[in-house]
Amino acid sequence: MLDVLAIVFGVRTGLIPRILVVSLSIILGLAGATNALADDILVTKAAPASTAAASLQPATCASPEDFITTNCPLTRKGITVYGTIDMGVTWQSHGTPFNGTSLTGQEYLISKNSNRALWGLAPNALSQSNIGIKGNEPIAPGWAFVFDLEAGFDPYSLQFANGPGSVAQNAGIPLTNQSSNADSNRAGQFYNSVGYLGISSPTYGTLTVFRQNALTTDAVAAYDPMGASYAFSPIGYQGTTCGVGDTEDCRFSTSVKYRVDVGQFRLGALWQFGGYGQNNAATGSYQFQIGGDIPNVAGGKLSFDAIGSYVQNAVAISLAGNTLPAVLPQVLTATLSDDTSVMLLAKYSNGPVKLFAGYEYIQYAPPSNSFAAGTGFSDIAGNFVCAGCAAFNNTNINSTAFNAGDKLFHVLWTGVKYTVITDVDVIAAYYHYDQPTFGAPANCAAAVTPATCHGTLDAVSLAVDWQFAKKFDAYAGFMFSQVNGGLANGYLNRNTIDPTVGLRFRF
Repeated sequence: MLDVLAIVFGVRTGLIPRILVVSLSIILGLAGATNALADDILVTKAAPASTAAASLQPATCASPEDFITTNCPLTRKGITVYGTIDMGVTWQSHGTPFNGTSLTGQEYLISKNSNRALWGLAPNALSQSNIGIKGNEPIAPGWAFVFDLEAGFDPYSLQFANGPGSVAQNAGIPLTNQSSNADSNRAGQFYNSVGYLGISSPTYGTLTVFRQNALTTDAVAAYDPMGASYAFSPIGYQGTTCGVGDTEDCRFSTSVKYRVDVGQFRLGALWQFGGYGQNNAATGSYQFQIGGDIPNVAGGKLSFDAIGSYVQNAVAISLAGNTLPAVLPQVLTATLSDDTSVMLLAKYSNGPVKLFAGYEYIQYAPPSNSFAAGTGFSDIAGNFVCAGCAAFNNTNINSTAFNAGDKLFHVLWTGVKYTVITDVDVIAAYYHYDQPTFGAPANCAAAVTPATCHGTLDAVSLAVDWQFAKKFDAYAGFMFSQVNGGLANGYLNRNTIDPTVGLRFRF
């Protein structure tokens, strides 16, 4: 138990990134219960209390050798330590240099600053590297106390994932000289994945509070054929889909979440309370979900979910102010909007074949609040942004991006996963983003298409995943992505491909 407390202390004090390897060796002394996977396996159903399921868990680890060679988990008295390490290498036809602060390390998806062919380290390509501690303790017949505290990190730099921080690092730097950066809901916190507690019952459902995934985040992981991979899925790399339009809202730091199963069906609801001062990227959010699992459909199982969401004063951090070919200044800008979305999902499995499909409709409207010149707030990474402060601290707040008309956005995807032989999966997927023209009239036939014009992003990907040992798998794949029209505005190049190979260890 002291070993577990030492790990918690390390997470809370920020020591884990510097002593991660030592910590992993310390936890080899723990004995095990449930084996936790990475972000690519997130549960959309209510979490059951530890009853009969506990008897199905593999035997606890008896030695360091067992920990490496078997699927034994690590627990003591109901407290489980778990984690993922995902490392690899990549080549990109148009890429940017590695950044150990960034959530993904590499810009696997075509981005504005993607500029040259390069080889690079490929952290977290298939799933987010993380370390966490969780518990499921019976407190009464049919009831359990549950908690989970998890941090995502870069396995090469050993830094906590910090998307907004990586964007801030590149403020004022030309596109051609930037390192990899992208906004994210992971902003350097020791709880950047989750940090919640609650109660659970197989009959009455699960109620949890504080830092947790949005319902849409759980759904993307469950219904994306690539499991929300950074290197092979644009809806995994970006948080547009899971964040109801803005990636910083894929997770909420102060929220209440309820999930319950009713026969073959499930219901869910989430309420985000608090605001920017409580490390949220919105001032209020609501989500509702209905879904189910229907067996014996043409010999297989059909799963479906529908989620409606509303996010007030959502924040998106980006670098703005550049007009090609002149690329300075690059101002750290917070764009605010009130976002609404409807997500529809379906999945069918029959033997070795799994088919996936998803669609999300997103509407960006003017924010409920705005900021006067010189006023602002601290974003989720702790960077202070204020309206009209480019000359003061190179930041700005844009509250008027959608005043001339709401922006609509459509995201569609489909794919298949096929188990060729035991422990070998081949996965193929296609993704399409569509932005209709919005806002004030613009010359969409101009040589440089304005950002408010119709635009598209398309991506195709293929990957092979081989689990050659109980806790190890090796993978190889690629994603080709391309932007056109308004979605290509400000881009140095319009497409890239990212052949990537890697090795993942999960315990």
